Amino acid sequence: MLGAPIKISSSPSCCSSSENRKAIMLSPVCLDKSRSFQFLFSGSKLQCSKTLDIKQLSSAKFRVSRGSKFRVFCDSKTQELQIRRCSPLLEKASLPSNGAPLSDEWKAVPDIWRSSAEKYGDQVALVDPYHDPPSTLTYKQLEQEILDFAEGLRVIGVKPEEKYALFADNSCRWLVADQGIMATGAINVVRGSRSAVKELLHIYNHSESVGLLIDNPEFFNRLAGKFCSNASMRFIVLLWGEKSRLANNETLGVPVFSYKEMVKLGRENRAALIDSLDARKGYRYEVIGSDDIATLVYTSGTTGNPKGVMLSHKNLLHQIENLGVLGPAKAGDRFLSMLPTWHTYERACEYFIFTRGIEQVYTTVRTLKDDLRNYKPDYMISVPLVYETLYSGIQKQISSSPNAIKLIVFSFIRISLAYTELKRIYEGLCLTRNPEEPSHIVFMFDYLWSKTIATILWPLHVLATKFVYKKIRSAIGIQKTAKSGGGSLATHIEKFYEAIGLEVQNGYGLTETSPCIAGRRPYYNVLGSVGHPIPLTEFKVVDSETGEILPPGSKGIIKVRGPPVMKGYYKNPLATRQALDEDGWLNTGDIGWIAPHHSVGRSRRCGGVIVFEGRAKDTIVLSSGENVEPLEIEEAALRSTLIQQIVVIGQDQRRLGAVIVPNKDEALLAAKEASVVDADAVDLSKEQISSMLHEELRKWTYECSFQIGPILVVDEPFTIESGLLTPTMKIRRDQVVAQYKEEIANLYK
Repeated sequence: MLGAPIKISSSPSCCSSSENRKAIMLSPVCLDKSRSFQFLFSGSKLQCSKTLDIKQLSSAKFRVSRGSKFRVFCDSKTQELQIRRCSPLLEKASLPSNGAPLSDEWKAVPDIWRSSAEKYGDQVALVDPYHDPPSTLTYKQLEQEILDFAEGLRVIGVKPEEKYALFADNSCRWLVADQGIMATGAINVVRGSRSAVKELLHIYNHSESVGLLIDNPEFFNRLAGKFCSNASMRFIVLLWGEKSRLANNETLGVPVFSYKEMVKLGRENRAALIDSLDARKGYRYEVIGSDDIATLVYTSGTTGNPKGVMLSHKNLLHQIENLGVLGPAKAGDRFLSMLPTWHTYERACEYFIFTRGIEQVYTTVRTLKDDLRNYKPDYMISVPLVYETLYSGIQKQISSSPNAIKLIVFSFIRISLAYTELKRIYEGLCLTRNPEEPSHIVFMFDYLWSKTIATILWPLHVLATKFVYKKIRSAIGIQKTAKSGGGSLATHIEKFYEAIGLEVQNGYGLTETSPCIAGRRPYYNVLGSVGHPIPLTEFKVVDSETGEILPPGSKGIIKVRGPPVMKGYYKNPLATRQALDEDGWLNTGDIGWIAPHHSVGRSRRCGGVIVFEGRAKDTIVLSSGENVEPLEIEEAALRSTLIQQIVVIGQDQRRLGAVIVPNKDEALLAAKEASVVDADAVDLSKEQISSMLHEELRKWTYECSFQIGPILVVDEPFTIESGLLTPTMKIRRDQVVAQYKEEIANLYK
């Protein structure tokens, strides 16, 4: 009878026990619960309001009541089809085509893996040497791992649009988990293991996460006490390590799955779906839309509680499709991953490089220097702090060389700095805010003068490149391009890398913009800028008080609009309205300006580049009413090898001050060379260090508009663990000021 309509017939004998007309009433409950159908038997005659196809019924129960009338009831339980949301291209084979060919266009982020597997198949996609077991995956293997993990998540009950917290650090399994969650249509909520437990608990509960994917047992055991009593978890997935290492009784009955179990569950279920047509019929297939939320990324919290940034597949796909303008990337190149993968900067760049067939190698802060030498990556992206550290290491190594070698190397560097400065002049890559163009006569003189002097210096620069810089670059290890973002790279460091021939390209973006919205092009590497806007994005600079659009060269608040801009802050409509206006313009909260266009002169190729000058909320207002941007002063001060970290202070004070973490080793060495202490001294007094730091500040910040007065010297560096650095290694100014509140108050007395 399966698939046939219900046909009920009656003969006179069925009612022969009664002279009266008997009636049978059949009242089934069918798939559409708002409709009912009645079947009335009268003698041998059947009256039916509608023929019902039994395919709509998963089960039927008949109940007969006897009497002068009797009724037959058909109770139907409907089989609800399970929604199976899929990444359209990644799971193309599973989706019903309905006779129409499915598009090969990316609609969701996980779609990139199908394209990459087809193009780069057996090429190595990633190398993860520091986990147990060490892993190497080809593009085909990576795609299959993501498909299996995604299916495993569906097996344990992951549903589309629900949120699942992914708290883990860089690894191949992080990537698989991230993409596996996205491929199911669910939303991942990401953070690293170095965040405070309180912050992680806030993110988990605020995001309304219902499951936890965690890095390793040790990390979970650190969270367990607060999490298990203050958060609701449907399951826990352990990416690395054994479940037996979890603290006893900490999971409180919550199911725990290892990574291998998830992959095995998914592989078996995928095989069963492929083998069984009936099993596939139990699902209602839907595709993930480009406007669907892919991830929640909480801000670093430099200006208060972290806010959940809602990024859609469309936001991230814009990055994947447009980051190629920032430089060539070809299959077989190597990329070194060391920034937190969960952060949008590293994350978007990784998604991009995987669409180009590049091999990614995971490293750590501890192993970075060795891995740079051993793997010789073509590309690396990082924050300014890393490039500053590499620079300091090079300077220290040169300074510790014999005097003759030190003199030759520093002389070569000075010559190359002059050569590259002149080269920028005649190439038209010198930044300016001045909207006025020079005359053609001045331009020609400038051009010929700079070209002539540069030509004279060129042979010495080539000589230095061959005998000195080649060795320095080899020690650094980066073969092609270093990308810097997440803050401004000090100008003197940029100039040094330019002089030795290492291309460092600065970029700009925010978590709220997925993140890249501007970046330097290889042929427009304008020092001091963050480059031109990424395709399809618009910039404007407005007055902070009136909102009036300012002309090029004028400093104000940077606003941006375009495909990478977030959907908003999760469960925070007020903050969303404050950041995003009705026309889609995002207030970045950053101060900057747009370089004016010149047709001639030393700035003729700089028009339209964006210049970032600091956070608006970092602005210090002195009691005199003067506004001070601390970033310029801090960058200048950090040129001193004696200063490790610095935060300029002075809000509502008559003059600026600073909290400084000194480089004690360098300070001791400098004190011995200056005969401030004996050659066998092992330490300096605070008074001696303070005196030396004051001298360094005068030396390096004398060109700045404001000078630093009193300083507070602190022994402990600002770290992530102390809460004074964000996970992306930005200094939390408010936290530094709060921690040293009393000392700062005494400083100004």
